[in-house]
Amino acid sequence: MDLSVLAAAAALVLTPPVLGTMMAFAAAGLAIGAIPGLTATLGVALLVPATLALEPVAALAGLMSLAATAIFAGDLPGALLRIPGTPASAAYVDAAHALSRRGQAGRALGLGLACAALGGVAGALALLLLAPGLARLALHLSTVETFWLACLGVSAAALVARGSPLKGALSLLIGLAIGLVGLDPVSGQPRLTGGVDALSGGAGVIPVMIGLFALPELVRTPRAHATATRRDVLLFGGWFAAVRRDVWRSRGRIAAGCGLGTVIGAVPGAGADIAAYAARAVAGRGAPAKAPGDDEAAVIAPAGAANNAAIGGALVPATVFGIPGDALTAVVIGALTLHGLTPGPTVFLVEPERITAVFLAFLLANVMLVPLGLLAIHLIGVVPRVPRAVVTPIVLVACLIGAYAVGGTDVAVLVMLAAGVLGIALDAAGVPLAPLVLGLVLGPRLEEALLTSLLKSGGDPLVLVSRPGAVVLAVVTLGLWAWPIGRWFCSVASRRQDPSS
Repeated sequence: MDLSVLAAAAALVLTPPVLGTMMAFAAAGLAIGAIPGLTATLGVALLVPATLALEPVAALAGLMSLAATAIFAGDLPGALLRIPGTPASAAYVDAAHALSRRGQAGRALGLGLACAALGGVAGALALLLLAPGLARLALHLSTVETFWLACLGVSAAALVARGSPLKGALSLLIGLAIGLVGLDPVSGQPRLTGGVDALSGGAGVIPVMIGLFALPELVRTPRAHATATRRDVLLFGGWFAAVRRDVWRSRGRIAAGCGLGTVIGAVPGAGADIAAYAARAVAGRGAPAKAPGDDEAAVIAPAGAANNAAIGGALVPATVFGIPGDALTAVVIGALTLHGLTPGPTVFLVEPERITAVFLAFLLANVMLVPLGLLAIHLIGVVPRVPRAVVTPIVLVACLIGAYAVGGTDVAVLVMLAAGVLGIALDAAGVPLAPLVLGLVLGPRLEEALLTSLLKSGGDPLVLVSRPGAVVLAVVTLGLWAWPIGRWFCSVASRRQDPSS
């Protein structure tokens, strides 16, 4: 990391307008994450249009703050009501709620806050240290390696999705098809636009994202909410000492959660929820319990650290290669582009101060999470009790305004509504949405890299394996698909040999 670039980036971030924007967006992230169903991804997608009037650094710093705080805020209703506010919180919601039922709500929430802040700082440091070096390496990659990287991204997105790989692949194909809408990159002719000129530039990532994630939540059957009073939340007798003991006793598990979250977050399609479950499975077994609640703390510590560390990990491939690690970073890529920072290795040469300022803002946001999180813990009795009848129309209006603000046309609103209908249908069928989003983002990059490579070689497909790096990436990508396909053939063969099974 160039110290002069770091100093210039710090000067951009440490200004009253930027810090004020970060505080405002961080508060919004806490409110959004604390309401079950309103995820960090949805929060970022909804507030991207609100950043259009802001300076780029302030806008992107605000979105980073929202993402960092919204992930932690999902712990709040999870601990008190056993309703996870975000998918990542579901990995340890039972453990946190069990502590709350014992009258140790402060311990559960305080430990989640400490681990979230530590994991977020670890992910941010990995982002600051790894991204510039990877960007320099990426400058030596050709369009052939870019093609295989995109293939690797979409493959991982399908294969690590929850549910069957077949449903993940279906979601991915739908996303790739939506990504074809617009102008053909070679002929310049419109395709799949239905004669609508407004679709010549594509369907638009942000309107699709808003509809895809927001509308299914609005029509989903409201779950019965338990009641929680402010007095219940503040039963914190000796919680600070208990949290300090838990953090020290679980320091190894927290470190493992930080590492797993950062690595898994960098895998396209994995995201914070898979990182949290993996950290719980690998590191969630502690020493024999010495006091009531120690077993639950051993589960919360690694998973709570992993879910925030995963954001920093996911931002590494998103900024260096333009390949999002999850749905959240797919929206962040759209926001970066909207504010003049095109993700890719050249951004570290053209705009090193601004992209480093974004990274610093993410680091600072995770530090700010501690005092803001403590305040949220004391106020949590209000947010989960907001009636769905109040939340639903507010979110719907925000969706409509957001889609129109980004697209600037009525067509963008219709795209958002169509994506919402699609999201409702896929959600009902149990088809994951993350592969669709990654296919939408990566599809145009994959197509452009493929066509450029073929044009350079005069149409010779062997150009795709003409470089050592391309061969390695091709083997890894094809190997990802060989494993589930091989297992499927083996299961079919075994059923044919044993018809009674």
